[in-house]
Amino acid sequence: MNSFDEVLLLLKTRGPQTAQALSGLLGMTSMGVRRQLEAAHEKGLVTYADSPGKVGRPVRRWLLLDAGHARFPDRHGELTLEIIAQVRLLFGEDGLNRLVKAREVAGEAAYRAQVEAVSGLQAQVAALARVRDAEGYMAEAEMQADGSVLLVENHCPIRAAARSCQDFCRSELEVFGRVLGPGVSVLRIEHQLAGARRCAYRVGAVPG
Repeated sequence: MNSFDEVLLLLKTRGPQTAQALSGLLGMTSMGVRRQLEAAHEKGLVTYADSPGKVGRPVRRWLLLDAGHARFPDRHGELTLEIIAQVRLLFGEDGLNRLVKAREVAGEAAYRAQVEAVSGLQAQVAALARVRDAEGYMAEAEMQADGSVLLVENHCPIRAAARSCQDFCRSELEVFGRVLGPGVSVLRIEHQLAGARRCAYRVGAVPG
């Protein structure tokens, strides 16, 4: 991966960043990072926002635009939208619900096989994150100070489909809950379709 793509990947997975922060993460000079950011800006892939700094000097943070997000795979979004439209036309909402359910059943079986192979909440969420990462979600598990685990998905490879049919998102949340078990709470706290840069789920033991 070249330095241009590495800069975009960090903006994708870590959100808005200063050129200085990116240079530290990449081991590049700030000037080198700025050249990559300016090139991405010229291509319409990134933009920036300035905010006041501690000594009055503005701090510039760079972030991806929609065109930048689109450089990451979306599982043939146009074809998926066409299929969804055709299913609705031919079989109605009931047919689309059956399609979502079939995908849910297949996904649940794959996730359960990985999660049940390990024990402990952190290990199980990490196993789920690995499966989701392999599916293109750029997923990771982050242990929290309160004992919960954050399941983070920095990318949605079915974003176009989810926008057209939000039952895909509802279905995934329900599958996570069933796979991790009745004693576990799964709460979506960030959602890309609601404007967040990523999807994030707080996973913890059910109180009581």
